[in-house]
Amino acid sequence: MKARRIVSSTEKIWDNVTMLANANDMRALVNFFYGGTKLTYSKGEFIIRPGESPPGIFYIQEGLVKSYDITKYGEENLLIIRKQGELLGLTWAITGQDRHIIYSALAPTTAWLVSRSDFINFIRHNPNGSLPIIDTLTNMYRLHSERIMTLEYRTVRERLISFLLTTAQRFGKRTPDGIRMTTPLKHQDIASSISATRETTSRALSELERKGHIHTEQSLITIRDETTLRNFL
Repeated sequence: MKARRIVSSTEKIWDNVTMLANANDMRALVNFFYGGTKLTYSKGEFIIRPGESPPGIFYIQEGLVKSYDITKYGEENLLIIRKQGELLGLTWAITGQDRHIIYSALAPTTAWLVSRSDFINFIRHNPNGSLPIIDTLTNMYRLHSERIMTLEYRTVRERLISFLLTTAQRFGKRTPDGIRMTTPLKHQDIASSISATRETTSRALSELERKGHIHTEQSLITIRDETTLRNFL
């Protein structure tokens, strides 16, 4: 393990709402990762390539990571977008089951890598270190549950709106023009997330934009009328 980088008391170390862990618990876990290997990725670069197994567990210090698999039809199926303060490979680390998920950087990304054995050893010898992990697993469960609930809507427009509102909760920043998402979203990625074709998704997005509910600029979506969108649901 390399020399540790200590997290300051003012550094942003975790962006999720915590339930069990306090700041000291989270700081201890992140400092553990800072004892690993620092890796940097350019936009579009693979972190885990198709068919590869995870080399360990990653902590995202900054950037965005797209998690996806390939359908039997050869299309990308977006699973989730991971952001600063989140972990990659956590389910594999705990269960040992490799689902061969593909990870690529959606933006310039810095991550820290530790081995699975070091990660398990840390948890076993640092009980408080498991609290942020429990919080993270709970958050992952919530995000996947929200995706399932989104798919329960009957129309593509409803599924699209639900997806946009949920994504805005994770990646949205309030601006004078509305809630601007900070992660780029391709039409194909949105379509795979809401179980629709890219063409149908593009038409639904165009309709929402034509009516002034959203605005799109360089794959970044701004929700201009959150109240109306919620009323659709």
